[in-house]
Amino acid sequence: MAEHTSSYTPSNALEKWVDDRLPIIRFSKEHLMDFPTPKNLNYWWTFGGILATMLAIQIVTGIVLAMHYTPEASLAFDSVELIKRDVAGGRILQAVHSTGASMFFFAVYIHIFRGLFFGSYKAPREILWILGVLILLLMMATAFFGYVLPWGQMSFWAATVITNIFAAIPVIGDPLLSLLRGGFAVGNPTLNRFFSLHYLMPFVIAAVVVLHIWALHVPGNNNPIGVDVKSSRDTVPFHPYYTMKDLFGIVVFLIPYAWLVFFTPDILGHSSNYIMANPLVTPPEIVPEWYFLPFYAILRSIDFPILFLDSKLLGVIFFGGSILILFFVPWLDRSKVRSGTFRPLFKPFYWLFVANFLMLMYLGSQSTTIWWVPILGKVGVVYYFAYFLIILPLLPRFEVTRPLPASISESVLRPART
Repeated sequence: MAEHTSSYTPSNALEKWVDDRLPIIRFSKEHLMDFPTPKNLNYWWTFGGILATMLAIQIVTGIVLAMHYTPEASLAFDSVELIKRDVAGGRILQAVHSTGASMFFFAVYIHIFRGLFFGSYKAPREILWILGVLILLLMMATAFFGYVLPWGQMSFWAATVITNIFAAIPVIGDPLLSLLRGGFAVGNPTLNRFFSLHYLMPFVIAAVVVLHIWALHVPGNNNPIGVDVKSSRDTVPFHPYYTMKDLFGIVVFLIPYAWLVFFTPDILGHSSNYIMANPLVTPPEIVPEWYFLPFYAILRSIDFPILFLDSKLLGVIFFGGSILILFFVPWLDRSKVRSGTFRPLFKPFYWLFVANFLMLMYLGSQSTTIWWVPILGKVGVVYYFAYFLIILPLLPRFEVTRPLPASISESVLRPART
């Protein structure tokens, strides 16, 4: 990243006094306002700001909801209904928080797929990518803990099914399962644990986000052509150029979010979750939230043993591996060209991967009694892992990439054809 010097000068004696002792204003100006940013960033880069906004919304609404929620098995369901009906603004508050989880994941998936296409995980941004995947893992854990809190039928049975996954882990599985549940079955101790963790995790996510932003500011932003910044001509100050652009993107993103909150707050939920949890009645189909469906489909598709591994343990391995493999993408993709724009062979495989991910999401919502669901699920699992373990490592050996622009400025003046 191009070096930049500070242009901050305290405007009065008080500001200078503060700057000498805690240079927070100087830091904000240098690293937030004047930070040199590639001039060719498009709106796919706006989702970083959108995600920061969504995290703030989730933390604020979550804190207020926790003031009225009762984490006790016999009262939790009624306390959620009480929030909706009797707390001033409670229905909107609850809808903003529950719908916000879906919008949060929608934005993070776009953010991840953008990074995969434009090679934002390549050197020197490996740690930036790893921290991003860690944030995804923390988000998934937080969302799962939160999904259990309404203590409806789907919440209860989803907790039962997902915690049972840990029992398949050799040696430590059963002790880990007991620790997580607080007993032999999902019950009041489980609810208390999940409430505590759901309240804590967003602050952990916020801390990792700070590290993520720090890791971004060391090498600087990647950009759509994947060419490093050569001079100050390739950059513009983050403010006002990208603050205004991000603000516009955030407002546009909030429009459908507001529409869901005000007009269809329950459309993304499951009808069974509006029935109080009953350990004696199992729902016909146990389905997680939509943002877990691709990984749930992978878990369900592994219904066969291999050698000494039974189907349950093998399913857990593939389920965990489908997320953990993202940590290793910077070393699996050996192409020297970052951006997929200049990789003609990479593009069809990438878009097939996106389509495959959406297919797994759909299959995760369907019953396994439909004959073609397990078959397509296995096909989806094969391509999911083949993309990372076979296609990305081997593709650079056969791919002839298109010539890169000499600089970002050149690509801005003469946009490359895609």
